[in-house]
Amino acid sequence: MTARVAVGDTVEDFTLPDETGVPRALSELLEDGPVVLFFYPAALTPGCTAEACHFRDLAAEFAEAGARPVGISADTVERQREFNQRHTLGFPLLSDPEGQVRDRFGVTRGFSLAPTKRVTFVIDQGRTVAEAVRSELRMSAHADRALAAVRRLKESQA
Repeated sequence: MTARVAVGDTVEDFTLPDETGVPRALSELLEDGPVVLFFYPAALTPGCTAEACHFRDLAAEFAEAGARPVGISADTVERQREFNQRHTLGFPLLSDPEGQVRDRFGVTRGFSLAPTKRVTFVIDQGRTVAEAVRSELRMSAHADRALAAVRRLKESQA
């Protein structure tokens, strides 16, 4: 496992399947603006549902700021599809069952049924981390702090 990713780090490109099974590369996701990559422990659990639905509820604000939320967990493509459909999330959910990206970002939990920590990264178009939100218990903090960071990014580029 590598050291955890921090603000100012440049992240490597990666490709994982989304909830429809289509391979999605970070570089492709970044073409239209910053990506808010939020790692979550497990689809369809109460905390992860609350977190993902808060990102969904702020979709217009993220779009206005030019950013896109992207969820990522160890769940299968099928489970991600069910999560997306059940809650009409409207953004990509990436499947990382082997933990390759989770390990690269340093968000692997120790011994647990849910191997992924709840951490959100705001990544600018140069693949530099502009913000990292680490909170296991405050579900709304992730989208709220990420949106504030995206707005700061937009202002600094204006």
